[in-house]
Amino acid sequence: MRILVYGINHAPELTGIGKYTGEMVEWLAAHGHEVRVVTSPPYYPAWKVDENYSSSRYTVEQLAGAKVYRCPLWVPQKPGGLSRVAHLLSFALSSLPVMLGQIVWRPKVVFTVEPAFFCAPATILVSKMTGAAAWLHVQDFEVDAAFDLGILPSRGFIHWFALAFERFFTCRFDRVSSISPNMLRRSLAKGVPEKHALLVPNWVDIESITPMAQGASPFRAELGFTDEDVVLLYSGNMGMKQGLEILPPMARHFALDRHVKFLFCGDGAFRPQLEDMVRGLDNITLLPLQPVERLNDLLNAADIHLLPQQSDAADLVMPSKLTGMLASGRPVIANAAQGTQVAHVVEGCGIAVPTDDMEAIYSAVRKLVDDAHLRCTLGKAARAFAVEHMGREQVLSRFVAQMEDVAAHHPD
Repeated sequence: MRILVYGINHAPELTGIGKYTGEMVEWLAAHGHEVRVVTSPPYYPAWKVDENYSSSRYTVEQLAGAKVYRCPLWVPQKPGGLSRVAHLLSFALSSLPVMLGQIVWRPKVVFTVEPAFFCAPATILVSKMTGAAAWLHVQDFEVDAAFDLGILPSRGFIHWFALAFERFFTCRFDRVSSISPNMLRRSLAKGVPEKHALLVPNWVDIESITPMAQGASPFRAELGFTDEDVVLLYSGNMGMKQGLEILPPMARHFALDRHVKFLFCGDGAFRPQLEDMVRGLDNITLLPLQPVERLNDLLNAADIHLLPQQSDAADLVMPSKLTGMLASGRPVIANAAQGTQVAHVVEGCGIAVPTDDMEAIYSAVRKLVDDAHLRCTLGKAARAFAVEHMGREQVLSRFVAQMEDVAAHHPD
């Protein structure tokens, strides 16, 4: 197939949507499909364009078997409500001519990822003009998240217009997929016909992310951790919707326990604030994002993975970092209310606790810190879940079969 992928995030970004879109494109190209990508220069999660790219020029490159068009965009230094809107709009406008230029290529499928939903109109337009199937893949419900998390005011014309805009375009896609059953149900509630809705979960390369023996990761020795230390790791985007403000009080609560160590690794808009909040605590190690070739070592440096979340983000997003946590064979402590998809996945692989109950969070940490046998049991269950449900080959093979089906039955 000829597949046109359109989205603001792409490889070589190391976290979130860019990571998964990049891996998907590489897999498609390796399996014989002709893929083009219209995207921006990499900027996430640091909110700063990579030094090897330009935010103001159009460029074209070959990357992992695909032709990648990079379009200019504006990146705010401190992303907020309206600045985020301007950021997304800048990419939607700059990428429109490039998208229109793909009409003569005549793709069979035009695939876009939310965020950014501003890409939806151009996706629909190009699909209509080429006879291609239009596919929307929802990683985050960014419109709902913007209002529910207070990024934008949840009343008035802006709120009404955003919801109407989203509903109008969402229902015009031939397929709408999402990464969890609860998120898929939310798509149906927005008017997506059930026959057009598909589950495409995030995946993990279970061959490259594999459990090591406890204490075997070279990261532990490099950072000065001993075999007696119990390391709690948060790794990934340090943004505003991750709920990272619970991490400093957690570290402070366990500061007198000399064998409980915290490792925070990542980058993002919240990192400067996090650095201020943990200043003076000597049981915390802060690291920048690590290269992908060191990801397995990093994940295996942990005895326990931490997955904080804002309570209002439940089922608006499915944290992409969870796949690697589970594949590494370590238990997870997640902030997630009962009934949410995150809680459902974590049950049996760790402990899910409500975000606003710090005593429950402290209790969960203490329970796993004190019980090495329980950590081992939950870690084995986490690995088994990842192998059974999240393997990259099985997820992407099903996805491509669904894509081939919609392309074959779509009228040109």
